[in-house]
Amino acid sequence: MEPQNVSKGDRNKIYFLVIVIVALIGTNAFLFFKDRQQSQRFVTVSTEKDKLRLEVEKIEVELDKVNALNLDLGEKLESEQKLAREKIAELKTALEKGQITQGELDKAYTQISELKVFVKNYNDQILQLQRDNLFLKNSRDSLESTLKNLSGRASNLENENSNLNAKVKTAAALKLQNAEIVAFRTKSNGKKIEVTKSSGTEKLSVRFSIVPNELAEKGHHNIYLRVFDPAGNLLADESNRFEADGQEMQFSHSIFINYNNDDSTYVIDWANPNPFIKGIYTVILYADGNTLGKAQIDLK
Repeated sequence: MEPQNVSKGDRNKIYFLVIVIVALIGTNAFLFFKDRQQSQRFVTVSTEKDKLRLEVEKIEVELDKVNALNLDLGEKLESEQKLAREKIAELKTALEKGQITQGELDKAYTQISELKVFVKNYNDQILQLQRDNLFLKNSRDSLESTLKNLSGRASNLENENSNLNAKVKTAAALKLQNAEIVAFRTKSNGKKIEVTKSSGTEKLSVRFSIVPNELAEKGHHNIYLRVFDPAGNLLADESNRFEADGQEMQFSHSIFINYNNDDSTYVIDWANPNPFIKGIYTVILYADGNTLGKAQIDLK
């Protein structure tokens, strides 16, 4: 059987079908590889987002560590941390989006790099702040210790001065060298007569001298008398008061003397507002807030 001849039109149809088949195969291949590339790109973008999110969280942890130190950061450092946290919040919001472009990823990388530099510088400032605080604390503790020691020394010096002043005051105090009491009455002609009986006594005359003392202050000194009757009653006016030996007292009489650190004899006359009675009268003398000495007389 002889082969049939293929017409020219049939050949053209065959060529056309071949071309269509080849085009379909090429299109399918293109779409296959395109889908594969998009899938790989989606996986890459997701991975990059996770990496960025982890970096952001690391930066946030570093800032939280600073807050945990409870340092007084000051206005400048507080402001810098606030701006950094605002950027972190923006990055978190961007990374939570369902889709993100490569440009947005690049921008996020840039921002994170800037934040890393900021956190490093920020931590350096915090370390310096801690060192400064430690130095200030040590200086303060040293100053407090020094002040405490100085205060202790000052207190000791004050006590020593107080004790020294007390000793000087004691050493400078006037002391009675000798004293005697004479009872007398005045005659009609004005002459004073010494008596020994209570019935004839009008006044007591206290005669005394003071021990010479170079430390004692020269000049006027107020001398106070306290007179006690034989029954031990103080003979004094309620309004007559002075201080001696650390307490307030009543006095019977007082005079001024001019002390010149010599053997001068001083005399104080005291009139009893009540009649004298038999027995021993006691006179205690005071000067400059201290007891000067005492003397007694026995009236018959």
